[in-house]
Amino acid sequence: MPRTAVPRESGADGAAAAASIGDRLDRMPITSTHRQLTAVVGIGLLFDTFENNLAGTISKVLQDDFAFDGTTLKLVLASAFVGQFIGSLALGKVADRFGRRRAFLVNLALYSGFSLLAAFSPNAVWLIVMRFLAGIGIGAEQALSDCYLADMLPASKRGRYTAWAYTLAFCGVPAVGFAAMWLVPLSPLGIDGWRWLFVIGSLGSVVVWFLRRRLIESPRWLAANGRVQEAEHLVASMESKMPLGRRPLAGPAPRPHGPALARSERGPRLRTVFSRHYRRRTTMLWTFSVLSVFGYYGFGALAPQILAAKGYDVVSGLGFIALSFLGYPIGSALSLPIIDRYERKTLVGVVAAAMVATGTGFAYADSAALVVAFGFCYTLCSNIFSNVSHVYLAEQYPTAFRATASGAAYSLSKLSAAALPFILLPVLDAHGPGMLFLVIGAAMALLAATVLLLGDRTTGTPVDGDRTGTADAADRADTARLP
Repeated sequence: MPRTAVPRESGADGAAAAASIGDRLDRMPITSTHRQLTAVVGIGLLFDTFENNLAGTISKVLQDDFAFDGTTLKLVLASAFVGQFIGSLALGKVADRFGRRRAFLVNLALYSGFSLLAAFSPNAVWLIVMRFLAGIGIGAEQALSDCYLADMLPASKRGRYTAWAYTLAFCGVPAVGFAAMWLVPLSPLGIDGWRWLFVIGSLGSVVVWFLRRRLIESPRWLAANGRVQEAEHLVASMESKMPLGRRPLAGPAPRPHGPALARSERGPRLRTVFSRHYRRRTTMLWTFSVLSVFGYYGFGALAPQILAAKGYDVVSGLGFIALSFLGYPIGSALSLPIIDRYERKTLVGVVAAAMVATGTGFAYADSAALVVAFGFCYTLCSNIFSNVSHVYLAEQYPTAFRATASGAAYSLSKLSAAALPFILLPVLDAHGPGMLFLVIGAAMALLAATVLLLGDRTTGTPVDGDRTGTADAADRADTARLP
């Protein structure tokens, strides 16, 4: 039976309808649909964080098992991030062109298949290649999740529920730490324990793939692409789950406002981020993305190497890391009451300073208790930082090219993370943990200054509106002239 074409609206009527869809989503209270999609996104992110921290956590084990030299170790740590650089760019464009839900399914399929193949690596080259290919799928996970949640959640609850998703997600970090501590000394069924860690991550993502098949498409994305009737149907279904007294009254659609609905922004064109209205914002975000990995992945990926430099053996080091990693979900949970209460760019600056202080303490800690205490405090601070950062990045661009633009920023963070072992490991080897955290601290100080000076205020504002109120007619004309 032939498929019936879905009518598309265009022009001023389509733009007004799209604005109406966004306005209704922003005015909703939290419904069961919001809670379900937040949980499904969070479970997917859990396996993303499991995978992102896996190679760093077992790096010393892999180094001993495969007799890595220094260069090979750096390639193993960097390979997944190079793949993530490509995945962030490519699948961000897929999400803007073909939909958030479809991109979710593609990225999980890539990650699951190649992570499973990594479990059977016979040598370092195979492992590096499989980590790279799995990284293509992993690279899009956080950008897609952030964009989808920004699309779906009401403005006043956007930060809190995104933080809930990441609180669930970051349970994956201590999970990989404790799983490594348990499995690495063992060989279940005659298979090395570290290989089982890759199998766990792969099979978990298969489960998530089936859960995500049931996600609804983003109504904002549908409306931005002219599929207003489909968007209307989904929003009406969400509204039907609201209490009767809180359902919106029918009324005229609001007029589209701000440059977010300009003609050039109705498709995933990356060049739009360099228009006059977005240029400063893009400069801030790209600088932020490059520098943030020094503070975040610099600890997670290199903690085993730092502890080895302090003289701890592999098993003791894994135990200390597992305890320190408990700070990730706890820090994420601590962000819940503050993320929608305080301005996000201010939180980024304050928590970045706290990371510098606790990281310096970890570098100079001279006992097991202090190592665990400062490691725990560092990961706690870093996940308040991470949650605020994820929400803040997803709030910067309108729906029509949000995934493309956010994916580009994320891709730079992955490229920076790939370079990290080549930058920080030589510093650690030559000068020790103190100098390593001095470099990390300098990067985080520059990050905080950039966000505070160039960043916009976003807390509680619509994601498709003209937040700043500073875009004049010349700004909008400049954007509209883009091909």
